[in-house]
Amino acid sequence: MSNKFRNIFLWFGVISVIVMLMTFDVSYTEIIDSLNRAGYYLPLVLVLWLFIYLINTLSWWIILRSGGNVGSLSFSKLFKYTVSGFAINYITPVGLMGGEPYRIMELTPYVGVERATSSVVLYVMMHIFSHFVFWLSAVGIYVLIYPVGLEMGIVLGLITVLCLFLAFLFMKGYRNGMAVACVNIGSHIPFLKQRVIRFAEKNKDKLENIDQQIALLHNQKKSTFYSSLFLEYIARIVGCLEIWLILNVLTTDVSFMNCVLVVAFSSLLANILFFLPMQLGGREGGFALAVAGLSLSGAFGVYAALLTRVRELFWIVIGLVLVKIGNKKNDR
Repeated sequence: MSNKFRNIFLWFGVISVIVMLMTFDVSYTEIIDSLNRAGYYLPLVLVLWLFIYLINTLSWWIILRSGGNVGSLSFSKLFKYTVSGFAINYITPVGLMGGEPYRIMELTPYVGVERATSSVVLYVMMHIFSHFVFWLSAVGIYVLIYPVGLEMGIVLGLITVLCLFLAFLFMKGYRNGMAVACVNIGSHIPFLKQRVIRFAEKNKDKLENIDQQIALLHNQKKSTFYSSLFLEYIARIVGCLEIWLILNVLTTDVSFMNCVLVVAFSSLLANILFFLPMQLGGREGGFALAVAGLSLSGAFGVYAALLTRVRELFWIVIGLVLVKIGNKKNDR
């Protein structure tokens, strides 16, 4: 990727971070008090996410290696693209709309545009698919450890149906590919229709090749498919340790299973509000509702959401810095 595009991603991220800092709903005094209260738990949370990003990178690495030789691309370089890609996604409205083009452009010099595109699309699909598995697991955990009344039964039933339906759509996408289907959807969007149609006609062979590579992973390389999915699911379970560490600052009465439920239901609400950068407001509300639903103080959820925001900002800054360092002068 040329430095011109890296600078665009970098400055967009810097401006977004500044806007987020200026629009925080809490005072800086409250933030500092919360950080002081967290003590050594906060560094533990920051280091925890280093391991989570390593798991994410390994999942993507498995997908890439299954498609053939990756040239001079190293695991550490892919880790850099993983962290930077997630950082850009965090600050992009509608989510998953900024980090993916960045990853494709960085990978293209190593494996070509078609394989770079198919690997990124596959990884994103796997990352999202693990959401559904995680939410279904949370439904099962809740049923096992809590009594389920009529209202909660309806809510859990709706979540189950939604996750199974979305999982079905994704499995269909894995079998047949997603590139052509996405372009077909775009061809019905007002104002974009003609541009998408021209793009599809010009790149018909490339789109079909990308779909063939996507379908290949599920149809012929099932071990790679399930290994990548398993790693993404494990990353979500490990991520629940963050909430467990944060809540242990306030109370010792929270089990790890409760933290899994908090993360699952809060992330479900946050993803419903996917159009907001960093799911501003949705994450906090989700934590508060999830914690209150488990008969804990709603203040616990607000505190957990605040420290989670601090962790996100820390890794966003790290990711934006990585956009500009460790690049070869001859990268194009």
